[in-house]
Amino acid sequence: MSGNEQKYINEAFESNWIAPLGKNVNEFEKEMAEYTGAAGAAVLSSGTAAIHLALELLDVRYGDVVFCSSLTFVASANPIYYLGGEPVFIDSENETWNMSPVALARAMKDAQAKGKLPKAVVVVNLFGQSAKMDEILAICDSYAVPVIEDAAESLGSTYKGKQSGTFGTFGVYSFNGNKIITTSGGGMLVSDDVEKLDRARFLATQAREKARHYEHQTVGYNYRMSNVLAGIGRAQLEVLDDRVKARRAVFDRYEKALGGIDGVVFMPELEGTYSNRWLTAMEVNPDITGVTANELMDALEAENIEARPVWKPLHLQPLFKGCKFYPHADDDIVSERLFARGICLPSSSKMTVKEQERVIRVIREKLRYRQ
Repeated sequence: MSGNEQKYINEAFESNWIAPLGKNVNEFEKEMAEYTGAAGAAVLSSGTAAIHLALELLDVRYGDVVFCSSLTFVASANPIYYLGGEPVFIDSENETWNMSPVALARAMKDAQAKGKLPKAVVVVNLFGQSAKMDEILAICDSYAVPVIEDAAESLGSTYKGKQSGTFGTFGVYSFNGNKIITTSGGGMLVSDDVEKLDRARFLATQAREKARHYEHQTVGYNYRMSNVLAGIGRAQLEVLDDRVKARRAVFDRYEKALGGIDGVVFMPELEGTYSNRWLTAMEVNPDITGVTANELMDALEAENIEARPVWKPLHLQPLFKGCKFYPHADDDIVSERLFARGICLPSSSKMTVKEQERVIRVIREKLRYRQ
């Protein structure tokens, strides 16, 4: 917490607006739109809810195909199933670890040949790093397929000077407890289409029609954020840039201390992008280091240090068994390699130098590295 959250929480209590709607909700939306440069924003109960509404607003229905990044958390794709859609997973590429334009182009070509283009493409900005949006948008635009930019992990990152999450028809942010700023739980949908955002708010409030009584003509959802949590978000947004600087400093210390080890490669930052470095992730090549990613995580765990693998690709998840997957290349399935070799290191904004040095020491000792 920044220390300023209580001010906005108290305002909510003093005005007696605790439940959804209220000044904090309205102002949080306005301030997020201003920060990102989007025309508007709708604050919601989660980033997952934002993806769900984005797909709904793009008219995804039963049997429709939606392309999605494979190397991501399950929440990026679950809403496709909510609507009865069919996910098709796209591999990563090496320069960003995000959606491969090569694989996407192949998938689009196949879909056109089958006469069933996707209703949308969900592009994920993994661990704060933007995907190759120019190439991806060019492909999607050539087929007139809209893009949903899942920027749940990349708030505060930029791509060629423009805020992450503002390139597609919709952008999605998350304020879950582990994100770079948090409302404990929550999300945001942003877009330059303010009419669609108005529709999103309508659907998110149980699709209640304007009438004295409760009138409903379509299925709605209970997806709006409370005025109290929105107040927390307003205070968190005030320190977002400080949080980004802190995460980047954590990454830089790790890279400086460990980047010289043969067989250790840190998640790259594409030229022209600025990552919030939400999580510091690195790839460990066991053929060079003699140590697997799991063995290194075991060594950290033995010292009471939590580290986790990179996301398990969704095309390998039992939930999505049978779904189509397009690799970056037949001999280079990038997402599977990153899952096998990738490690996410402790990366908290409040992590001290002393704490980080302890993590670095354990890694060096396991890899038998000495400076």
